[in-house]
Amino acid sequence: MFIISTEAGRSGDGLAQRSAAAERGMLRWTVHLEGGPRRVNHAAVAVGHKVYSFGGYCSGEDYETLRQIDVHVFNTESLRWTKLPPVRTGGREHAREVPYMRYGHTAVLVEETVLIWGGRNDTEGACNVLYAFDVTQHRWFTPKISGMVPGARDGHSACVLGKAMYIFGGYEQLADCFSNEIHKLDTSSMCWSLVSVRGTPARWRDFHSATADRFGPFHSNNEIYCNKIKIFDTETNCWLNTASAQLLPEGRRSHSAFAYNGELYIFGGYNARLDRHFNDLWKFNPEAFSWKKLEPKGKGPCPRRRQCCCMLGDRIVLFGGTSPCPEQGMGDEFNLMDHSDLYLLDFSPNLKTLCKLAVIQYSLEQSGLPHDIRWELTAMTTNSNISRPIFSSHG
Repeated sequence: MFIISTEAGRSGDGLAQRSAAAERGMLRWTVHLEGGPRRVNHAAVAVGHKVYSFGGYCSGEDYETLRQIDVHVFNTESLRWTKLPPVRTGGREHAREVPYMRYGHTAVLVEETVLIWGGRNDTEGACNVLYAFDVTQHRWFTPKISGMVPGARDGHSACVLGKAMYIFGGYEQLADCFSNEIHKLDTSSMCWSLVSVRGTPARWRDFHSATADRFGPFHSNNEIYCNKIKIFDTETNCWLNTASAQLLPEGRRSHSAFAYNGELYIFGGYNARLDRHFNDLWKFNPEAFSWKKLEPKGKGPCPRRRQCCCMLGDRIVLFGGTSPCPEQGMGDEFNLMDHSDLYLLDFSPNLKTLCKLAVIQYSLEQSGLPHDIRWELTAMTTNSNISRPIFSSHG
């Protein structure tokens, strides 16, 4: 399920050429590194050449003691992870401006500010306070807001169109129900509103995905995995009637979605009815209203759910998530292993990247190569070292 505006799907010649390159089979997993933050159900945004990851959970950690949300930063040039130090709050009043550790929240970027909303932990439950993180100063603050604030929830989706952040779905704690409402935050006035929609809305759901250029299960007393696209026009506030695509991915939840060159991509996820985790990559073309399964070259991630995907130029940074323990197979809802790995998916790898991959694959002699190339090869093959030990998850 995804949200589009009238600008969605437009592309220039350069974009069309890169899309054609992916069609010709140049799409490739280029980097695989271990040892990053071991996180599940976290939220992340891309800012310049860096990825900022906020919170999430890791099996075995304490989520009953309140503490600041952690922030990890991945530099796509050095291929290194760092963890930002905790913010000095200087009193209880300032401490309220820093979100507590949580999972199931969302993060979006508006200019140089990351907006964190929703999510929950095991002590405070769900949250509906809007937090802002200034990426230039590494400073937290709580913007003054007005309007109809959405109820506290987790498992919702969020995306930005222009100056507006849209929230859809999720599980509302006080109402004790799944939502199919759309809430809008005008980031210029910081005013919340409940969007009055027309048309047949998407069903109640959580752990779906939304892109701005939606897809996932809705829930009743029976767990149902919907694999139909739903489109919401933000100019007319109308849910649109859509045709049925012939080839469809399996319905799933806790997958990732991103937009690239006017098309929608999804990766991974989980279907309890099939007892299956996924590591497939699908592309949806909104003009033809058709799906296509893609087969990138290189070694990609194992089947998983609740990972993060961030788009930087022509590359996707995918990291974290959880999978069944290797001895359990690709089902098993309850015996899971949390990941600290990271993968780069390049839609149009250049000749330099392909040559470096050949040097690595065939263990070629590097002593005669320029220093900067040798440094880049080392970065591509050296794991980070900030992981927590592996614990088995039971839920």
